[in-house]
Amino acid sequence: MTPRTRGHLALLLSPVTLFLSVFFLGPLIIIAVYSVLTPGLYGGVEWSFYHWNFGRIFGWADGLVEVFEPVYLQILLRSLGLAFLTVIICLILCYPVAFWIARLPQRARIVFLFLITLPFFASLIVRLYAWLLILKPSGLLGTVFNAVGLEAPEILYTQTAVILGMVYIFIPFMFLPLFSSVDTLDRSLIEASADLGAKPWQTFVKVIVPQTLPGIAGGSVIVFIPAVGNFIVPDVLGGAQGLMIGNMVEQQFLSSRNWPFGSALAMVIMAVVLAALMLFTARACKAGAAR
Repeated sequence: MTPRTRGHLALLLSPVTLFLSVFFLGPLIIIAVYSVLTPGLYGGVEWSFYHWNFGRIFGWADGLVEVFEPVYLQILLRSLGLAFLTVIICLILCYPVAFWIARLPQRARIVFLFLITLPFFASLIVRLYAWLLILKPSGLLGTVFNAVGLEAPEILYTQTAVILGMVYIFIPFMFLPLFSSVDTLDRSLIEASADLGAKPWQTFVKVIVPQTLPGIAGGSVIVFIPAVGNFIVPDVLGGAQGLMIGNMVEQQFLSSRNWPFGSALAMVIMAVVLAALMLFTARACKAGAAR
């Protein structure tokens, strides 16, 4: 690459670099600094080092002002579990549908892709309140069960309602990367596998899954990251039983006004997500190298 080409490339990348530096790295640095500062008596921060914010989460609290509360780790583990379950359910639902739509004629394919993205045209809050109307005891689900003489299950304000809401929201994010991989699938390899006597399940495991692995990985990452820190769905549909770590961050910043502790919780979320992504990427690279 010539110096002139490098100069042109740097000029083209400078707006994006400046934007990310100001609106991504800047807030991230502020959160990191706040996480080790002293909480202000009436909110805000005091500019003195204070590591007990993390001690309150992980167990080295001083026991006087800050007390270790294992509930935060429990909520973090719950959030990771719900996010992972959301990824699995979205993958199970979207994988066969992606194959079905990929085999349709071009015009029908466009129609179904539009239907997949149609929820983006409505507000997230409106869609969640629609689920609230469906799941509440006097809502659509309860009416249907009462009509057939059955007792409606209590789903609203449970972890099940949180899973339903997050799967509903994140299905398009899983589907689009999957469909992109399925649409570019090399059909000749599938035919060759069948000609060589491979059984359908062997073709699926040895030929189809490796080719669609980039879509699976991309969709899983795109769903997992926002699902871990999601606070809107648990707040509307989950209640106390569906509380996630994102709700705790929101409460610390808005209700409790304990910005340093909220920043510490946010840093823990980012660290856990980054570690999970690095582990997932390492395993995906290792699997790709093995093939």
